[in-house]
Amino acid sequence: MTGNIGMEQLIPIVNKLQDAFASLGVPLSLDLPQIAVVGSQSAGKSSVLENFVGRDFLPRGSGIVTRRPLVLQLINSKTEHAEFLHCKNKKFVDFDLVRKEIEEETDRATGSNKGISNVPINLRVYSPHVLNLTLIDLPGMTKVPVGDQPQDIEQLIRNMLMEFISKENCLILAVSPANSDLANSDALKIAKEVDPQGLRTIGVITKLDLMDDGTDARDILENRLLPLRRGYIGVVNRSQRDIEGHKDIKAALAAERKFFLSHPSYRHVADRMGTPYLQRTLNQQLTNHIRDTLPQVRNKLQSQLLSMEKEVDEYKNFRPDDPARKTKAMLQMIQQFGVDFEKNIEGSGSEISTKELSGGAKINRIFHERFPFELVKKEFDEKELRREISYAIKNIHGIRTGLFTPDLAFETIVKKQISKLKEPSLKCVDMVISELTSVVRCCTEKMARYPRLREETERIVNMRIRECEQKTKDQLVLMVDIQHAYMNTNHEDFIGFANAQQKTESQSKRKLGNQVIRKGWLCLHNISFMKGGSKDFWFVLTSESFSWFKDEEEKDKKYMMPLDSLKLRDLESGFMSKKHMFALFNPDTRNVYKDYKQLELSCDSQEDLDSWKASLLRAGVYPDRSAETAAADNHRDDFGSMDPQLERQVETIRNLVDSYMKIVNKTTRDIVPKTTMFMIIQQAKEFIGGELLAHLYSSGDQSSMMEESAEEAQKREDLLRMYHAAKDALAIISDVSAHTMTTPTPPPVDSDWLKPSSSMANGPSSPAMSRASRSQTTTRGSAPAPPRPSSGMPGRPAPNIPNRPAPVPSNQPLIPQLPPPLIPERPVPGIPPRIPDRPSVPTRPH
Repeated sequence: MTGNIGMEQLIPIVNKLQDAFASLGVPLSLDLPQIAVVGSQSAGKSSVLENFVGRDFLPRGSGIVTRRPLVLQLINSKTEHAEFLHCKNKKFVDFDLVRKEIEEETDRATGSNKGISNVPINLRVYSPHVLNLTLIDLPGMTKVPVGDQPQDIEQLIRNMLMEFISKENCLILAVSPANSDLANSDALKIAKEVDPQGLRTIGVITKLDLMDDGTDARDILENRLLPLRRGYIGVVNRSQRDIEGHKDIKAALAAERKFFLSHPSYRHVADRMGTPYLQRTLNQQLTNHIRDTLPQVRNKLQSQLLSMEKEVDEYKNFRPDDPARKTKAMLQMIQQFGVDFEKNIEGSGSEISTKELSGGAKINRIFHERFPFELVKKEFDEKELRREISYAIKNIHGIRTGLFTPDLAFETIVKKQISKLKEPSLKCVDMVISELTSVVRCCTEKMARYPRLREETERIVNMRIRECEQKTKDQLVLMVDIQHAYMNTNHEDFIGFANAQQKTESQSKRKLGNQVIRKGWLCLHNISFMKGGSKDFWFVLTSESFSWFKDEEEKDKKYMMPLDSLKLRDLESGFMSKKHMFALFNPDTRNVYKDYKQLELSCDSQEDLDSWKASLLRAGVYPDRSAETAAADNHRDDFGSMDPQLERQVETIRNLVDSYMKIVNKTTRDIVPKTTMFMIIQQAKEFIGGELLAHLYSSGDQSSMMEESAEEAQKREDLLRMYHAAKDALAIISDVSAHTMTTPTPPPVDSDWLKPSSSMANGPSSPAMSRASRSQTTTRGSAPAPPRPSSGMPGRPAPNIPNRPAPVPSNQPLIPQLPPPLIPERPVPGIPPRIPDRPSVPTRPH
């Protein structure tokens, strides 16, 4: 590996970086090239890795043994030991303990009954006998589940393999046993899927010593039969008897060397066979692959360094116990908290969410959608109001028959209606307080570095908000009591007694004209008789009708429904449904749409539902209170029909109450948001800007309050460590690019035999080639033999007729003294050859 000194230094550095970032969860993906070992069960994958290390350290047994990916990092070192990523600062010198730890860690994630998991085990081995490599030992491909394995075990293992080998930075070590059919090798087939050009695939043939007598894999190892672009390397692992007899791996490597040197079919390629040669080849291929990816690694490191630069500058001269730093940090945190709180409420922040409402926008929706809806729900029901007025008039007259409409009935009914305003007003305050608490929690996220400061800030601010909440509720209750105290019947908007006698319900209805109130998407559930049928439509709500269209272009109108006499009620969502449903119906039980008694609609969120309800209220569609009315009907006395005089008095009081309550409701809708804004939100902003810092200073020891969390201290140390490690890696990369040697990529070969559609008839069925079957193949040092006739192998296509010899490549030496061969001309058919002329006879001299 001379000439790769820089690369030899780079691999351990980047290995450390990968471990650091993986354990910290920092999104730095260097994608250091790795080598994934794939193959079927019992193909000898784990034995190849053990031969690399020279130690027995992997689990053994029958069936599926490797049940989790093992990321094995081999690092050349003067000492020999192993380390696990999940056992930090613990060195394993006894490799039997390494095997035991792998088995226990596998069982912890998969159970003890043959289950599998794609969570890798990271093992690092330091040894003077290894070259720097990063390999991944993957579970062997299988088809039949055993133990606790699921029925789709084949697909699960395949997905796990694809997760690793589909990455462009992963070299594939395809291990296949020599005593099985290589043309149907699972390892080579799956490698072909992700690497069709063969640039990343290296073939390994194991169990050469277990082939039948008279057969060998010479043609395969010489890459003439079933060729791969990077060729094959043969290895001989220890047998099960050798493993059980504790045969030393060094002795096994010596026996492997002796096998290749003594075997008549392999002795001429013995220098390109065996575990040591495979290890050197993989190291060289990994080096070449890293060199190809150096620009990408360098770019990623540089981008990460730039992203860490700002934080690192803050930490370079960092002294945790400096009181001046703590005071400055507290002032900055509180100032930033105040700015964030105000921006969140006022909506002028730099970070505007495009996914959901937040802060001031939610409070605005509470003021103008939720609160008006709660008020309307408390408005009187027509039948119930007339019944209450009738009771009041009769009770006021007592035993006498009244001739005049009593004023006391008006005051009694109005006071009862005003009392109903308390609940929605207080509920509005509760909703605003809940949203403010969320805003405070959101704005203190930047204080997460100082948990005690964040906790104390939230406690103080929330305590002040709660104090303001109680004052605001007291003020709103006082306003209701003020309304109770005096009925201003001289108000300019009040109709008066004379007009009340002439006013009718139809005249009192406010005419908006057919103006558009709201447009939007809703899901309509009344589209088919089949249960559960639903579809989204574009709905348009006006002051007189409710229409829906195919889409927002509003060209294809599906239906238009008048709003007269419609009511609204909530519906229960179906099981596992996230929709928020409501319905429109006619209290007179008439059909509202086709054969349906009610129109069932749904929204995707509670915010949309509240907005549609508020819009429907503006259009005169009120919530249903038929259940409350029915309950009242069960308890009322049977008065029979009212006399005409009482009916006129009830109608007069009803018109007066309606007029006066419109004035009160209008005032309440206006004053409650203003009071809440002034007494809670404005007070909170002033408190944070002017008094919060003083309360923090008086609440305890500022030094302890500004102590960093253990997580923050660890984060700072890890950040500095990663920053310096990345800088070191960049320095090494700049040195590597100029001093690393590489080897050229082999030329492409015809690997069509690996296509999934290929059958055994399209090529040799087994690498165990008999002597007779290859009697006509080329021998060492001889010229290639002509192709065999097609009759010898029925399924094999006839060879192509050779063309004119191709030009000699530029990298091969030319022989200038030999001219290119001349191509003889063929006689033209149909024309007889010309008879040569007789030679001329010289004349005799006279």
